[in-house]
Parts: sequence; structure tokens; C-alpha cells
Amino acid sequence: PRVIGGHTPACTEAAAAFYGRLAGGERTGRTGTTPKIVRARGTREAETVTILETNLRQVNTALVNELAMVCHDLGVDVWDVLRCAETHPSGLPAHRPGPGPGGPWPAIDPGRLPGVRRGPGGLPRMVESARSVNERMPAYVTDRVGALLNDHGKSVRDARILLLGVTHRADTADRTGSPADEIARRLLEGGARLSYHDPHVPRWAPGGRGVPRADSPHEAAASADLTLLLQAHSVYDLQGLAAKSPLLLDTRGVTPAGATHRL
Repeated sequence: PRVIGGHTPACTEAAAAFYGRLAGGERTGRTGTTPKIVRARGTREAETVTILETNLRQVNTALVNELAMVCHDLGVDVWDVLRCAETHPSGLPAHRPGPGPGGPWPAIDPGRLPGVRRGPGGLPRMVESARSVNERMPAYVTDRVGALLNDHGKSVRDARILLLGVTHRADTADRTGSPADEIARRLLEGGARLSYHDPHVPRWAPGGRGVPRADSPHEAAASADLTLLLQAHSVYDLQGLAAKSPLLLDTRGVTPAGATHRL
């Protein structure tokens, strides 16, 4: 569905009619129908929809990210917890932990918008807290990498680490806001010897430092001290990569349980 709001009701109808003609041939992959046009009362309401949607994603993602950290400390499989919880009749939203926030729409704090007063216990505080949790995830992932290597008698310094998938969303080339950049910078600062593979990214230089691209993810995983799966592109043979990797840390919970280390 597309939300449209005009400066006046006539503007809304004109925009809806214009967009309706443009979208007339567009088909959605799930239903095979044309996108529904939703008329907002005005431009402010339409823009505030974006605030709600992006912040809802940020808050829900922060909740499962914190749950993932707690579950790791308790020795609990967070991915199994989520799988079971999603069977609840109320329909638990299918949000997943991950290595950090990403995408072109960062959380917007309504308390920072003109004319908005910050009230006690209001939405702005919740959004600020959620953003803080999500922005800590790259550091948490880097710490998990160091702990895994340490458990196997290695350190981050001089470790050969392969990063798989450096885009912010699977099966796209968009790296806007991808947490891979910060994770790579942190690992490089720790002295790691990085390489990466991403079928959609031919060259990558996080922080201005070029990282060599592996030709074959399977061969690179076999020779790496640790493989870090940041984005699960559909072309990846996850079972094969898990079998080839001496150590694999999966931040997306998509590799076989028990065969790898998962976030």
C-alpha cells in the first residue's frame, strides 16, 4: 500500500489519480494485485506514518537484539525462542536480531521535531533507548568475534576473518547504513586480516581502507580463521559454508543449529 497526503484534499486526489496511473501496471510478488493507495488527511499525517513505521521497526528490533544478548549469556538459543513465540495466536511480529541497524530510514525521534514537547515516559524516550541498543550491535558482534577466536587459542590481531554479505538487506546492492562498515573498521583497528565476499558488491573500502574481495566464498571460508555471516544472500550455500568454515559466527540465525555459532 502507498500512503499519499496532499496539502489540500484536492491535492491528495490529484496525486492519488496520478500515482494510480503510474502504478497501474505494477504487480506485487505476494498477491499479484496493484498496490493499494491509502489517502492520509494531509502531508503531515503522511510523513508521520514514516516516523511511526521506522520507529516501530527500530523498537521491535532493539527488543530482540537485547533478547539475543541475554540468551547468549544464559546459553539459550534465541532463534528457537523466536520460532516458538511466533506461533502465539496474537501474532508476534517477525523481527530478528542482527549485527546492527541499516537501511536508508534511521529512527526519527519525535522529540527533536519542531513544536514537539518531550513528555514523561513518552515515545521519544523509547525511541532514543531503542536506537542506543541497536547502535551497540556492531560493537557487540566484534566482541563476540574476539571471544570466539580467544576460545580457540587465537586473537583478533593477525586473524584471517572473512565477512560474508556487506549490504544492509539480502539480495540487493544497497549498502546504505550497513553495519558491516563499522564492524570491519573495528576489526581492522584490532589488527585483523580481512577479506569479504558479496555477490552484489564488487569493491568495498570501509573507512577508506580497501578490503580484498574473495573469488570463492567456500575456498575463502576454508582458509579463514573465522567467517562472519553478516547478510544471508540467497546465493549462499549455508550448509556448505558451515561445513567448510573452521569457525562461523552467524548474525542472522540462518545456518544449521549446532553446526555454527549464532548471534
